[in-house]
Amino acid sequence: MIAKPPTADTDFTGAARVAVAAGFSRYGPVPYHPSSPPPEYPFDPDASGPPNDAYDAVREALHLAGLDQAHYGSRDWNPLGEIIQPDDTVVLKPNFVRDFRESSPDDADCLITHGAIIRAVLDYAHIALAGTGRLVVADAPQNDADFDGIKRITQIQTVRDFYARSGGRTVELYDLRPECARKIDGVIVGHTQLPGDPAGFTRVNLGADSAFAEINHLCHLLYGSEYDRGELHRHQHDDTHEYLVARTILDADVVIGLPKLKTHKKVGLTVNLKNLVGINGNKNWLPHHREGTVRQGGDQFADEKLKRRVERVTVEQFKRFFPLLGPLRSVVARPIKAVGKRIFGDTNTNTVRSGNWYGNDTTWRMVLDLNRILMYADGSGGLHDKPMRRFFSIVDGVVGGEGNGPLDATPKPTGVVVAGGNPVAVDLACCGLMGFDYRKIPMLVGAFQSHRYPLVAFEPDDVRGVSNDAAFHKPILDFAGRGLAFDPHFGWRGHVERTAAARPAT
Repeated sequence: MIAKPPTADTDFTGAARVAVAAGFSRYGPVPYHPSSPPPEYPFDPDASGPPNDAYDAVREALHLAGLDQAHYGSRDWNPLGEIIQPDDTVVLKPNFVRDFRESSPDDADCLITHGAIIRAVLDYAHIALAGTGRLVVADAPQNDADFDGIKRITQIQTVRDFYARSGGRTVELYDLRPECARKIDGVIVGHTQLPGDPAGFTRVNLGADSAFAEINHLCHLLYGSEYDRGELHRHQHDDTHEYLVARTILDADVVIGLPKLKTHKKVGLTVNLKNLVGINGNKNWLPHHREGTVRQGGDQFADEKLKRRVERVTVEQFKRFFPLLGPLRSVVARPIKAVGKRIFGDTNTNTVRSGNWYGNDTTWRMVLDLNRILMYADGSGGLHDKPMRRFFSIVDGVVGGEGNGPLDATPKPTGVVVAGGNPVAVDLACCGLMGFDYRKIPMLVGAFQSHRYPLVAFEPDDVRGVSNDAAFHKPILDFAGRGLAFDPHFGWRGHVERTAAARPAT
């Protein structure tokens, strides 16, 4: 199947208007019906429930985005009809990164996209499809995530059952990973094969247009998500910079990003741009940092101390020999990890390693590569000069995540849902909302650089917030002070916060 390209009058690369619906404090109970069915509600109006601010927030964000203004307030309001056409394949891409936090068995509503947000967006996509096309929810979570746990937290199966019963529609749900890792205290001890994307995977090679092309001389230092660095290096070297992208994503006519508003240890924040890590099937094709200190050409550590140089050598030897232990790995993993923490420190509390700091010069490159693939690659991996699919974003910020994100975030109730047609514009707005300075985040700075496959057709100055809250109803660069005052990851603390109330220079 080949996705239909965007229509000529769909200019989502120039969408610099970002809606910020504020003041919505809670998620409703499953199956996440609206508390009071709006006029456009596509199901039996009796299918309502207790208060569900999340549904109202999504609706308000679509209204603020200026979609189908002529019909707002009537049963004919079809906001996503400007993006979704009948017979389209629509893929909702949530953030399903993992089902638990590092320090807790729960997700505290701050780790993954909430089911209430997914349900509301499904309803508006269902309206736009008018009984035709396909609705798909898909993601490739972190390699150690339990997808059954994610389904339990989001209650997505209950939502699917409601759709089958009341809407006569199958909502497809896919874990796009071909395998998952079995870990003990963060140490990989084995793998389990998974069905993966039923449509298969496509290799997409950006070659000289990759963000890694300018640092080819350092690609031998790249490290992915597994101990086998050789696998990563076969896909990131010289004129080869390729990714294994789920065909379900590339076959979509429309992708709706449903990220969670969170801090991130490697890129500063994760919203739309970083969320696209979940379109790549094999996690070990994704560069996350470069081994060594900055002086050695790496970005693994934030300092040049002897202890870090010793740690690099020690860990390299561990990663080389540990897989050879076979079944013994499950026995020795926990004590080995405990010894490593005592000697070298705990990366979840106060020790920077694995590129978890503001000096990470690797992950942002991978992120921008994936965004260019989503925008310009076809199902067979060919790259085109024009966008190959339409995109829209709705960010779940009713409860965000701050501090040790993205895997061990602390809940940050913010009561916002953010929406827009360009992922960079929306991420720039979210950066301002969080109280961060976009100029200190390489991922956002890089997104505005000139490129053969551009991600924007505007400048940061052009991005404007449209909100029901006066604090955010203004140009994004006029957001004052610390905004919602997110606490950054400790590897970024003191280096990313917006300190001045005045507009920063572009």
